[in-house]
Amino acid sequence: METRFLKTFLHVVETGSIAGAARKENVTSSAVVQRLRALESDLGQVLVRRAGHSMQPTEAGRAILEAAKQVVDVTESLQGLAQDQQDVGTIRVGVIHSMITGLMPEILSSMELSVPMIKVEVIPGQSSHLFQRLKEKTLDGAIMIEPPFMLPKEYVWHELRQDPLVVLTCSAETSEDPIELLKRAPLIRYDRKHWGGRFGDRYLKKNRLNPNDRHELDSLEAIAVLVDRGLGISLVPDWLPPWPEGLSLRKLPLPDAPCRKIGIIYAHSANNRRLMASLADHAQKAAQIKGEVARMHATNR
Repeated sequence: METRFLKTFLHVVETGSIAGAARKENVTSSAVVQRLRALESDLGQVLVRRAGHSMQPTEAGRAILEAAKQVVDVTESLQGLAQDQQDVGTIRVGVIHSMITGLMPEILSSMELSVPMIKVEVIPGQSSHLFQRLKEKTLDGAIMIEPPFMLPKEYVWHELRQDPLVVLTCSAETSEDPIELLKRAPLIRYDRKHWGGRFGDRYLKKNRLNPNDRHELDSLEAIAVLVDRGLGISLVPDWLPPWPEGLSLRKLPLPDAPCRKIGIIYAHSANNRRLMASLADHAQKAAQIKGEVARMHATNR
């Protein structure tokens, strides 16, 4: 009997569906079904059955539920203890889109040289979704925007960089006054459903600015392209390059501009905490170097 089959059984019971368990484990639904069948074959009992629209544990399934949880917990603890003694293993790390291109190449290159036995599986996503997956323990850690609420004490947070808000315009725009532009020019908003997009919205409300909204997008790269085409201006964090190629843009700094803080987060009790600490160390070094290069480039423009 394999422990991962017990974990799959627990996920089916927790989510009430084969598809839900498949999402949590990042496998196909057919793989979940195969694992369940193998576990049921080992135990000689049917463990789950469909009841209405959900999968429910049978009497036999309920009988082993608590014991299965204990076996999985003990196994994961043993794995964590073993991995704590050496930098070997795989970690699943959620990363916001701007950091996948902005910082992950440098992090992965550095780790490949110094800790090649640590494998990093990168999972893209929005900060709010990544934090939810971190709480569900389907991720070992995440590189994301600092949450707009007090972090629970169970998490470790290492800040990597701060992106100040700027007004983004096409090169043909001659105004040097970002506030004047926010009052009159069509605004292409960074999606307010994103934690990053809320910084701009709060800045506008704080300064009692009522912009002429034209579009609202969840992609910083797409916003940059639309601004370059002259469709409006935008209020965005000054994110790390690379930016889309072939664009001619201007970035106007704002008075008292707030910053979105980006960092790496993982749980104190994470089984892979030693591996995550190594990733955090490489991420901080990469962020420092990349930030210095970006500042030098901006100075020389």
